[in-house]
Amino acid sequence: MSTYSYTQISQYLGCPRRYRYRYVEGWQEKETRAGMLFGRAFEAALGAFFRREDCAQVLLEEWSAYRNLPLDYSRGSTWDVMLHEGIHLLERFAQDDRVRIRNPRHNLQIKFTRQLPSGGDFVAFIDAIGELDHRRAIIDWKTSSARYPDQPAGLLALDPQLVCYSWVTGEPEVAFVVFVRKHSPEVQYLRTIITDEQRHQFGLLVEETVQRIEVGQFLPRSGIRFPQNGCLSCPFMGLCLENQQMADSKLKRCSGAKDLAWLDELHY
Repeated sequence: MSTYSYTQISQYLGCPRRYRYRYVEGWQEKETRAGMLFGRAFEAALGAFFRREDCAQVLLEEWSAYRNLPLDYSRGSTWDVMLHEGIHLLERFAQDDRVRIRNPRHNLQIKFTRQLPSGGDFVAFIDAIGELDHRRAIIDWKTSSARYPDQPAGLLALDPQLVCYSWVTGEPEVAFVVFVRKHSPEVQYLRTIITDEQRHQFGLLVEETVQRIEVGQFLPRSGIRFPQNGCLSCPFMGLCLENQQMADSKLKRCSGAKDLAWLDELHY
């Protein structure tokens, strides 16, 4: 029986061929992006924060695992710079005191499973269930080098990840808490309400997408359209161009990729 996740559905909708490379053939992007790895370390520190442990020490320990690796850093950033940014963000988050997580050992990284009409399962890992400004919400942590857009009004309700989390949990109120890594630390608290109609439509989208996956519809969807060029940022471009050297520089081949695909939810 197949298991699906938000990451899988979004990957397929972005480009079915990319989905085939990742989840069927077992190609996986090499973990060299400093921002992504820092996000994992920072999330571990947030867990320590709510458990009333030394979150700065946890961040140091988790981030130290990547200190000597050849990572891809954004312009002007380094391992040390990102560590200091993370510590300042934790301090700012504590000062704001806007988020409450009751019983953090049970309400952080919660697994939800929803059975699909096809017989498969949809699995999601929710970062947190808690209160933002004293109102219950499904919360997703984000680390970013830039602010998330919050205008025009209602924009956040269109975010497919938040719609997905509302659909899988049945909770209408959802939020991003965005930790913006910059010289002056900033934490954004962005919340919205997902309607019943949105949840219904997302469920239909999941069913339709799974049907296409199950029958093996993996047609390519080119991102080439100048001046915007989505293919250039795709790590699987080398496979599409049949350039093995380019592919090997970005990817590694894994076995059993589809069976473990739901684990991707832990990394976003």
